[in-house]
Amino acid sequence: MTHFIKGKIAIDQGELIPFSDFENDGPMWTGEGPREIRRAVAFGTPFATPPVVQVGFSMLDISNAAGARIDVTAEDIGRTGFVLRVGTWADSRIARVRVAWIAFGSCPDEDLWEIG
Repeated sequence: MTHFIKGKIAIDQGELIPFSDFENDGPMWTGEGPREIRRAVAFGTPFATPPVVQVGFSMLDISNAAGARIDVTAEDIGRTGFVLRVGTWADSRIARVRVAWIAFGSCPDEDLWEIG
């Protein structure tokens, strides 16, 4: 559990499409076995300390000819951003995904926060 001792809580969020492999016959669409894509995500404003980051799929475009095996995680979380990792394995064919993320953490300066 993460506790915020003092100060204001900052929230940042976004969405991205980390790959679109059906367009170019990329490995997530045509490959087999373990495959992964990593993308750096930058926060709009750095947090005071590394935030808590939650990620999830907001769109999946996958083949119905194979099993749907896919995972998504936030790794290397720091004050300024994190690395999004999307992986699959076996014969799964992933054309593209859209990932939504939200980060909760300490605001680096109480004068920086605003509601908007």
